[in-house]
Amino acid sequence: MAAPGLQRILGIDPGLQTTGFGVIDADGPRLAYVASGTIKTTGAGIPVGDLPGRIKILFEGVREVVQTYRPACAAVEIVFVNVNPQSTLLLGQARGAALAALTSEGLAVSEYTALQMKKAVVGHGLAKKEQVQAMVQRLLQLPGVPGKDAADALGLAIMHAHASVSFAAMASKGSLLRRQHAQFKGGRTY
Repeated sequence: MAAPGLQRILGIDPGLQTTGFGVIDADGPRLAYVASGTIKTTGAGIPVGDLPGRIKILFEGVREVVQTYRPACAAVEIVFVNVNPQSTLLLGQARGAALAALTSEGLAVSEYTALQMKKAVVGHGLAKKEQVQAMVQRLLQLPGVPGKDAADALGLAIMHAHASVSFAAMASKGSLLRRQHAQFKGGRTY
């Protein structure tokens, strides 16, 4: 049985070739590492051009992570338009597969930008991947540095843990109703 206030959070850093995941337990400001890793669509016997096959692997992989670790909620990175629109579209499809898997398992999903996550975890939004990895290692007291995709996913879970404490404090002072497609400083919640 979960302790009062204890919340298990799943972070997802979507990618078409590699999707990172990170699971933490948060009890107020206290954070504990549960698991992290990646879901890879390369080397799975699926040809690089088989987009539906890769989307299926991502969908099933995220659902497996949810079923294994039973998080209460999830945080997913918001994707912005890059220099290459085709890459952005492909990344958006990978992100859509992750969102569909999370919501099919009944999870509440919050979305944050990479800038928001880096600012929350490292202290500034232009932090490098290595800085995120080092801070995630320190915050979760890990024995080693997590991989880049897993560190970003853990960073999203940490960001959500901190944000949810603030949201809970605001909710205790008044009515906070969830709205579809609501935006809170660039982050979306459903």
